[in-house]
Amino acid sequence: MSATILVNNLTKRFNDHTAVDHISFEVPAGQICGYLGPNGAGKTTTVKMLTGMIKLNDGSAAIAGFDIHRNPLEVKKTIGYVPESGALYENLTPYEYLFMIGALYHLTGEHLENKIDEFLRIFKLSEVKNDRMNSFSKGMKQKIVISAALLHNPEVIFFDEPLNGLDANSAFLLKELIRNLAAQGKTIFYCSHILEVVEKICDRVIIINDGKIAADGSIDELQHLTRKSSLEDIFSQVTHSEDMAEIAEALSKVVTN
Repeated sequence: MSATILVNNLTKRFNDHTAVDHISFEVPAGQICGYLGPNGAGKTTTVKMLTGMIKLNDGSAAIAGFDIHRNPLEVKKTIGYVPESGALYENLTPYEYLFMIGALYHLTGEHLENKIDEFLRIFKLSEVKNDRMNSFSKGMKQKIVISAALLHNPEVIFFDEPLNGLDANSAFLLKELIRNLAAQGKTIFYCSHILEVVEKICDRVIIINDGKIAADGSIDELQHLTRKSSLEDIFSQVTHSEDMAEIAEALSKVVTN
């Protein structure tokens, strides 16, 4: 399989702080790649560089063969992106917003209208398709953000904490959708702190710590290398996390004192 995400020595600095430090990896078509790390490890910074939201300082990256620096518009045509905090034009209705997004991707006519109607039907939003989104719950807004990211049939999809705000049924639907998209050859780059979900749906996991890749492999490979049985234990070991049980005990004493 050819790589649809190709990263070589990618680096991002903010003043004296190196947020992402010369990382390299490839993600082939059809793979669900989990991208994990502690808060501040560089996950979201990596995604923002790969999606063209911020500029890199060193290195290079390509999405579906398009260099993110030299061909940013081609990259944006190729990708879908569900950000950690998706902002909407909340004075619009779901239908108006998705129609606008579709028009930006040069989708038109009956084809676009049918796709919007299907997304809204599947996400159980048909009844509110003409309501202003400023009264919507977080989960309802998240469903619109996901729909907007997938509307143009992207080849590569970036998910950054996509389950935020979703109820259990909607979360299950999204996980199944991700598996189906990967089976169709889409490349999925999945960032999350919910390790149980990553362990269940991802073919491979990259763990980043202090801006550098600390581990990269399938769950089975990482279990073999670390001799840990769960992704939670693997994550704790490779990121040198402190003993959370001891910290929790100390915090409980603070609470009860």
